[in-house]
Amino acid sequence: MHELSLAGGILCMVEAAAAREHFLRVAKLRLEVGALAGVEPQALRFALAAMIPGTCLEGGEITIDEVPGLARCLHCCANVEIASYIEPCSICGNYTLQTTGGTGLRVVDLLVFNE
Repeated sequence: MHELSLAGGILCMVEAAAAREHFLRVAKLRLEVGALAGVEPQALRFALAAMIPGTCLEGGEITIDEVPGLARCLHCCANVEIASYIEPCSICGNYTLQTTGGTGLRVVDLLVFNE
């Protein structure tokens, strides 16, 4: 379950930002997980919930937005949504897809308290 190490990395990043920017608590953390990122959003949420007690994230709301996988077909030039790397183009049926989005995990924003 690599989501546990991802959650640890996210927590370290938020704690480093708290030290650097001098905030005490996070009211809201918003993450974006791509459908092609290889990350299970529910497992990531569970891992974060297990790790946040005693940190600046404790009591904060965590939102995980799921982003669809996107690709461009090199055969018909269509931009299509995909759920996995092994799907054909939904327009022409060819497998000549180049991914263009939905492959990452990122922190979108933090809402913080300074008190």
